[in-house]
Amino acid sequence: MSSIEPSAHLAEVRYEIRGALTRRAREREAAGETVIKLNIGNPGRYGFATPAHLREAIASHLVDSEAYGHEQGLDEAREAIVAQQRARGAHGIDVERVFVGNGVSELIDLSLRALLQPGDEVLLPSPDYPLWSAATLLNHGQPRYYRCLAQNAHLPDPDEIEALVGPRTRAIVLINPNNPTGAVYPKALLERIVAVARRHGLLLLCDEIYDEILYDGTPFQPLAAVAGDHPCVSFGGLSKVHRACGYRVGWMSLSGDPRRTADYRDALQLLAALRLCANVTAQWAVRPALLDAPTIGELTAPGGRLHDARRIVLDHVAASPYLDVVAPGGAIYAFPWVRADALPQFDDTAFALRLLDEEGVLLVPGTSFNLAASRHLRFTLLPEPAQLVEVFARIDRVLGRMAAEARPVASAVA
Repeated sequence: MSSIEPSAHLAEVRYEIRGALTRRAREREAAGETVIKLNIGNPGRYGFATPAHLREAIASHLVDSEAYGHEQGLDEAREAIVAQQRARGAHGIDVERVFVGNGVSELIDLSLRALLQPGDEVLLPSPDYPLWSAATLLNHGQPRYYRCLAQNAHLPDPDEIEALVGPRTRAIVLINPNNPTGAVYPKALLERIVAVARRHGLLLLCDEIYDEILYDGTPFQPLAAVAGDHPCVSFGGLSKVHRACGYRVGWMSLSGDPRRTADYRDALQLLAALRLCANVTAQWAVRPALLDAPTIGELTAPGGRLHDARRIVLDHVAASPYLDVVAPGGAIYAFPWVRADALPQFDDTAFALRLLDEEGVLLVPGTSFNLAASRHLRFTLLPEPAQLVEVFARIDRVLGRMAAEARPVASAVA
């Protein structure tokens, strides 16, 4: 009998954060080896606990969670999201323009499915979080990438963004604070990007899942407040700031002039209804998460675990003869690169495989984030700081071996 062929549409889709390297790591673990995993931003796997008052909110509402909920989310949850967005300066927000989903991942897909016609283009950052590229492709769109280069502190150039706009361009995607780079976009930069969107009538889509994870006083500027009456979709959730990935609760809020987005809002509502509703049980945690006292600050302030992990990364990169990095202003990742003067010939994917095989460390090569000719590596700041010290020792050992192997080749050429 013939085999079942998957959709050819998947040929362009990649998600190496959980791809071949991760499968290889599982094989090594099954063989009894220990692997240090730095590939996924999953706080619960590294000993971070969801705040107790969020658990208590869920437990006290279990009896209220046994029926389908409203397709856009519980009223109580959406009202809390509206309150947060209004406090941040968003325009035109009400509960009918807020959608709760099974994580931001589901809502990214819905937002693009409601928007795109076959062949439409979406402007995405490079590097990007690869789900954005995958969702664009799976909804018959075409990604076009604007660069966020290390030499520009991983910030985009609004002029380059505008140069990419064509007759089929529908939206500009921002990830702020950024995954994988940790860049946090200043208000003046956001104002210039909003101006591009205004001139060309483009929808703004801003992934703000790391909005409160900030270091050394770096300010966060919500895009909706800058966009004003221009259409903007802002994404947030419980998974990172509130360390509740497994709850699978995300939200998106549609701001701007409601008259300009009425049809789009209705399309989003239709798609939300087709999947019936999001997980009801965990939505009871939204209100206390957003309206009670924040809990992330103790982790990102000096002396906090995330702050200490970031400092270890910066100190060890500075001491390494092979690495450089732009200090992340936010999020839970670092995105260092291997310097060309230290290793002129470098393949980030080959290195990641070698690091796993020789030293038992799993991280993600930069090419996995739609970054061409990458020399970058992404890893999470979530492990215990002491474990990160060991990780850098192992990284430098592999890079040292690679440099030693390259020297005879260089001498022979000379």
